[in-house]
Amino acid sequence: MSGVKCINRNKVRYRLSALAVMVTVLVTGCGSDPYDMAYKLNNDVSSFQITGASMAQETLTPFASDLCVAGESDIATSSVALPEVGAAALFNQKSLETVYAKNVNEQLNPASLTKIMTALVAIKYGSSDQMLTASENVRITEPGATLCGLNPGDQMTMEQALHVLLLQSANDVAIMIAEGISGSVEEFVALMNEEAAALGATNCNFTNPNGLTEEGHYMTAYDLYLIFQEALQYELFNQIIQMSTYTTTYHDRNGGEKALDIKNSNRYLRGTWEMPANITVIGGKTGTTTAAGSCLILLSKSSDGTSYISVILKDSSGDQLYTDMTDLLGTIK
Repeated sequence: MSGVKCINRNKVRYRLSALAVMVTVLVTGCGSDPYDMAYKLNNDVSSFQITGASMAQETLTPFASDLCVAGESDIATSSVALPEVGAAALFNQKSLETVYAKNVNEQLNPASLTKIMTALVAIKYGSSDQMLTASENVRITEPGATLCGLNPGDQMTMEQALHVLLLQSANDVAIMIAEGISGSVEEFVALMNEEAAALGATNCNFTNPNGLTEEGHYMTAYDLYLIFQEALQYELFNQIIQMSTYTTTYHDRNGGEKALDIKNSNRYLRGTWEMPANITVIGGKTGTTTAAGSCLILLSKSSDGTSYISVILKDSSGDQLYTDMTDLLGTIK
């Protein structure tokens, strides 16, 4: 089935009162001129076509005109089914087509894909050279949680921390970033939710900055696309997700040096999983917990240079995740 481009009107809401519409009419007059209407949370006008006898020709450009969109119905292809995944999607960044969609609006545990939102907020509100100091809260005891080994009093720059966050997926670094930006995890999480809503990602809710399992912490595959798409607008984010390894030195509370040598958790970039034919995986983010299963979001390019964003949530295992992602990317012609 061919890709579909349509507007999900449940996600697109406009804050424009009837009075504002009337003022616009008076100022601009009638005709066929387009009107730009940006997305704003809590808008009470959802149509991008203004109706009425005096404005029959006036149209508004929807805020999602430069985004792929997906409605309630799945979008299938004849060559891939992905029966074991909780949700999956493939978006063509050039044509803005949703090529594949399965349960894209289902609220699921995103595991460490949460850290994309953490990085986005940190880049937007922090600075690369900002010095971060680990508090007692970096002592995470959840079994299986990935840590870089921070101790209270350890210091590193925001740029270092973002590399560790996105490549190693260290949960203790996420706490340090959150406290460094907002003073507390709670305030940072509120900012995460505020920024997500501003992007139109209104079906997700964050309760922590690292994605460790917690009640009320969830995302959808489509909201992940919106957040990842926004993060890609920042050069530092793009640089980091494309790296296969990273080596740095930070300092403990006494000024002593602590070396850190990490590898990207993405198997495609580590070279331990073969990329699909004619597809280059540029970068992305991994996530795994018992509750969330195996998760992955990627930016890739086809042989003709077209960019794609693909996401899979809640796969049954790591091997199955990369098998399914390879099959999904293999549908690109």
